[in-house]
Amino acid sequence: MKATVLVIDDDETIRHFLPRELKAEGYQVLTAESGQAGLQILEKEPVDLVLLDIRLPDLSGIQVLDRIRTQWPEQIVVMLTGEPDHETAVQAMRLGARDYLIKGKPIREELLLVIERELQAQRLGREVQHHRQQKSQKFSREFVRGESPQMQQVYAIVEQVAQSDSTSVLIEGESGTGKELIAHWIHELSARREKPMLEVNCAAIPRELLESELFGHERGAFTDARQQKQGLLELANGGTLFLDEVGEMSLTIQVKLLRVLERMTFKRVGGTKDITVSVRVISATNQNLESMVRGQRFREDLFYRLKVVPIRVPALRERRDDILPLARHFLAQFNRQFGKGFATIDPEAEQILMSYPWPGNIRELRNLFERIVLLSQGDRILSQHLTAAIAPEPRRGESPLGTLRAAFEDGQFPEQGLDLEATLGQIERGIIQRAFDRARGNQSRTATLLQMKRDKLRYRMKLYGFQDNTAADLG
Repeated sequence: MKATVLVIDDDETIRHFLPRELKAEGYQVLTAESGQAGLQILEKEPVDLVLLDIRLPDLSGIQVLDRIRTQWPEQIVVMLTGEPDHETAVQAMRLGARDYLIKGKPIREELLLVIERELQAQRLGREVQHHRQQKSQKFSREFVRGESPQMQQVYAIVEQVAQSDSTSVLIEGESGTGKELIAHWIHELSARREKPMLEVNCAAIPRELLESELFGHERGAFTDARQQKQGLLELANGGTLFLDEVGEMSLTIQVKLLRVLERMTFKRVGGTKDITVSVRVISATNQNLESMVRGQRFREDLFYRLKVVPIRVPALRERRDDILPLARHFLAQFNRQFGKGFATIDPEAEQILMSYPWPGNIRELRNLFERIVLLSQGDRILSQHLTAAIAPEPRRGESPLGTLRAAFEDGQFPEQGLDLEATLGQIERGIIQRAFDRARGNQSRTATLLQMKRDKLRYRMKLYGFQDNTAADLG
């Protein structure tokens, strides 16, 4: 069912003609013959768009518009008039009318286009607002302030850079360190927080589609471009655009992005009109962009434009003071999510958490607690919960593969026994990492090498939370 339209007009012909045409297009229609009657309907019924006549028997259309703006500031109103009046039209637009149509000419097609355009803009605005609220709520749930000196330095920079709502920021750090949460925190602390923060993972979208995703496209710009599309830069106007894995951008898109940062204008794909925006760009990478610049895989001028303020997020192994607070945060979070009753972490389990190197950083820690809380019972996290999923670093000269081979071929087991599940997990993680490196970070080729479906591979990668650019030691 399409939207509801309220027609406020004292002309009986209009109240007959317009509802018939709108109902034929699938709209629900309400009618009122006076301004007061229209206002009473608005008090009782949800209405998506109002068609309001300028001349009414009790109140003028301008008076009705003013009351609508006072009581329902988000209400869409399109003015109708029998005679063109420039001054009245200007006054109506100043009061917030979306458009101004003349009844004395054939207006069916124009009216339907205006209604659909305004309702589509309303739907898009609601979707963006809903998306922003969801992101803000997710940030509030997932952000926990670290206690380590290293993170205190990061927070100090974040709070300073948030005071400037246009400075570009480059967040660097290994996979899983929380770069996205840092970007959201900058946005939430800035003057742009009431506007949308939109994000795109440049590694997750095919390069040929990324340009359209960022800049939008005009109808007919390419084979599948059946209608005009706004890009993320337009949709984030007034807010923040977060470019994750920015090092994956093609050189062609890098040039266009550089122009946006320099001039804050761009053209849609296939378009000729310059579009001006006000957007703060925050980017993130787990790659060495300076090395990519030297290898001519990333533009030097763009690199310095993005890196006006650099923020390096330390790996979890570099900020061990944060391991236990984060672990307790995730324990509480998944207790609520899964309805479990884990109250504490056993001291021996805490020692294991503190000694583990966390190659997958915070993401690996989070995934670990999600898995443990979901699959386990009890009121305490014990050491055996952890050793089933992670294992201490092997002694020098040993490796998971060597230990497994000795047990399989010669029946030789370590004195303390062999944790088969943990050992197989380490080996599987290492093989996936090696294949990922061999495929130069391409998930489809990695899945082909391992003869796995891509969805299953992505699940495994998330499960192990491994660092993309460091292969595990298979021995």
